Amino acid sequence: MARSTSEMNKSELKNIAAAATAKKFKEVIPDNESALNLLSEIKWKDGFVCSKCGSTNYCKGKSLSSRRCTRCKKEESATAHTIFHRCKIPINSALEIAYLVCNVAAISSYEIGRQLDMRHMTCYGFQKKVIACLHGENDDKLLKQMLSRVHDMVAQLEK
Repeated sequence: MARSTSEMNKSELKNIAAAATAKKFKEVIPDNESALNLLSEIKWKDGFVCSKCGSTNYCKGKSLSSRRCTRCKKEESATAHTIFHRCKIPINSALEIAYLVCNVAAISSYEIGRQLDMRHMTCYGFQKKVIACLHGENDDKLLKQMLSRVHDMVAQLEK
């Protein structure tokens, strides 16, 4: 028998909100490739600048969404110098954790782990990084831009 929303406790309502938010996110960013494409599009929207020599000339890198400087041959991935650098989990999962942290009030790492089918400690570690970034301890403007873009994409999906 289904209960009314007034009979549900706050935790159950939060879990439902998290599931709905995760479902919308997965419709917009379904896989790792789409997350990397979004990341590289935002990171290099003003053009590529090599972090080693400052050159603006590049060619396609060896891996997906990476660029190689034509002057010094340094290859830079889309995740380099961002919160996603050396992230052990798939980029789309990391971005989903960030999206859930920002869009579901006081979501726990346990609930994030349930939604993504991951260990809660993995979610907790990345959740801490996102919260630190949002509070200005680790200023990553790219994360805020990505979350804003994903939010806009979800809003368009709902129309």
